[in-house]
Amino acid sequence: MTTPPPATDLSADEARRIVLRAQGFLGTPDRRAGVRGVLRHLGAVQLDTISVLARSHELIPYARLGAVGRKKVENAYWTDRHAFEYWSHAACILPIEEWPHFAFRRRAYRSRPHWNHQLPDGTYDQVIKQLRTEGPLTATELGGAKKTSEWWDWSGTKVAVERALMYGEVVCVERRGWKRVYDLAERAVPADLLHDELDDTECLRRLVRLAGQSLGVGTRADIADYHRLKGEQVDAVIADSGLVPVTVEGWGKPAWADPAALETPPRGRHRTTLLSPFDSLIWERARTERIFGFTHRLEAYVPKPKRVYGYFAMPVLAGGRLVGRVDPAREGSTLVARQVTLDGPKAVPAVAQALVEAATWVECTDIRVERVDPPDLREPLAKEVTGALTTGLR
Repeated sequence: MTTPPPATDLSADEARRIVLRAQGFLGTPDRRAGVRGVLRHLGAVQLDTISVLARSHELIPYARLGAVGRKKVENAYWTDRHAFEYWSHAACILPIEEWPHFAFRRRAYRSRPHWNHQLPDGTYDQVIKQLRTEGPLTATELGGAKKTSEWWDWSGTKVAVERALMYGEVVCVERRGWKRVYDLAERAVPADLLHDELDDTECLRRLVRLAGQSLGVGTRADIADYHRLKGEQVDAVIADSGLVPVTVEGWGKPAWADPAALETPPRGRHRTTLLSPFDSLIWERARTERIFGFTHRLEAYVPKPKRVYGYFAMPVLAGGRLVGRVDPAREGSTLVARQVTLDGPKAVPAVAQALVEAATWVECTDIRVERVDPPDLREPLAKEVTGALTTGLR
């Protein structure tokens, strides 16, 4: 692919601020649009099974809007046929209007020659028939999700309904007790959106454009990673995507930006908050290091003796920088900061503020700070937390 000459040169700081605004962390949040506005702005909100303070899809709007009621978050996603769950960056909640643009992925699944799970004869048709007459249903309600207690040992019913979800004949319309609730696409997707008429090129062009808008500015790898496209898929459509080539100081690679992001300088209030490890601001490790000089890695699946920052270490965003990490837990009405890693003394007030706001959101009335690195900042942080918590409870 031949890249046209860049239209704009950006400093590293300009690029960072563009990214923060594009991701909803710089400037006044659109509270009227609420959670649904966050979803549309980001284009995808990742789901994950881990729940410490809250599940990741709850933490995403919280990080941008503040203490949105958790029930309100769920209702915003799942009522009025507003969203659907599908495979994007990972398992993600997606705006319903993007259903047509994932036709390329549904077609790819339908033509897939090999699967890890065998589909018993007749099971697929039986699942579709049952959903038609009884749905929406969970896999358990369809007849059981597993053959044994092993997580990978799916029942024929679970294999069939997940295959139907990938094909687009079935949609996950909500999560109930973390179980997917399935319904037929013909009921769950508005009639004007229920089609696979767009060819692969049109789908990819749209998703590349959306990724560029949500990122603000990104490299080829950044843009591809957002909806887990292949590099060559990005190459095929980026020239016609509406994104414009730019150079960014220190990046060392070609980049593209949303032209609207270049029209006005990114200004406004910076959000101070704990970030889910699955937040789209920090999805791609190399990008996070490039923009923030911050190495982010989820250690939940790392053996405990080998963890450096903790099971569910949440980066702390303050002043447009990533200034530390908190590995949280809950004990009754106490938020426990099991391990806090700070970049230095200047990070103490911001981390304390983030902890107090998070505690209030999940209805904890106390905060206990345990291990802090560096250790000499434990006492200042605990004191700052106590003061902020006392002020916040008045």
